[in-house]
Amino acid sequence: MSAISIGQAVVLGAVEGVTEFLPVSSTGHLKIAEGLMGIRVDDTAVVGFSAVIQVGAIAAALVYFFKDIVRIVGAWFRGLRNREERYHHDYKFAWWVIYATIPIVVVGLAAKPLIEGPLASLWVVAGSLIVGSAVMWAADQMGRHKRGEDDTSLKDAMWVGCSQILALLFPGFSRSGATMSTALILDLERVAATRLSFFLGIPALTGAGIYELKDAIGSGAAVAPLAIGTVVSFAVAYASISWLLKFVAKHSFNSFVIYRILVGALLFGLLGMGILS
Repeated sequence: MSAISIGQAVVLGAVEGVTEFLPVSSTGHLKIAEGLMGIRVDDTAVVGFSAVIQVGAIAAALVYFFKDIVRIVGAWFRGLRNREERYHHDYKFAWWVIYATIPIVVVGLAAKPLIEGPLASLWVVAGSLIVGSAVMWAADQMGRHKRGEDDTSLKDAMWVGCSQILALLFPGFSRSGATMSTALILDLERVAATRLSFFLGIPALTGAGIYELKDAIGSGAAVAPLAIGTVVSFAVAYASISWLLKFVAKHSFNSFVIYRILVGALLFGLLGMGILS
């Protein structure tokens, strides 16, 4: 029997879609939602389900940024064939995304027992939400917001790519929050920081979903809830991406900081009262 019903899959797909690219921690919100619905967050099928429905959100990013991705991938292939094309920023950026993805893949495979074991605790999620909020606030204050997307370098990509490890090890920190904060510290403007976060997240998150697929199905996650959760995640994530890019163009990250602190405090309270465990 599946650990997750179709109704629960719809709810979790919506939660994943809303929170995957917002700097509020999709993992944290999924664990909270699972706990409130009485789903065991440490169930292997549930862990696999959460990873697979991320693919829906990533697919939304692929569709939303399709023209950019085609341009970058095209520049990469042209550069492989033509030396003169290798001076183009898009060709270099494609390599930077590849290089910046390697650290999180290595750490993800090496630390898998910890990530799916002790570090999956809701106490870790609650603490990471609040600590990550402080980092995000400080980054937004420190950053001078003067560099655009065309000003990025390999150094920027590596720092931002490596920052994804924080969210991998400490669910609740937020992959988007970690990458955007790092980009802001490097003086990228908010929209450029957000777009860089998207591009660097696509390979890592897609790989994680595909890697977990066999475990999710093999451990009892039924195909129907997986498919429905993924479709809902896609639709909601597409709308979320569009909204986020418009929001950060005119606002700071303070709203997300306040929200994260409130959610972290609420989670601590629920855990302390024994409502969640």
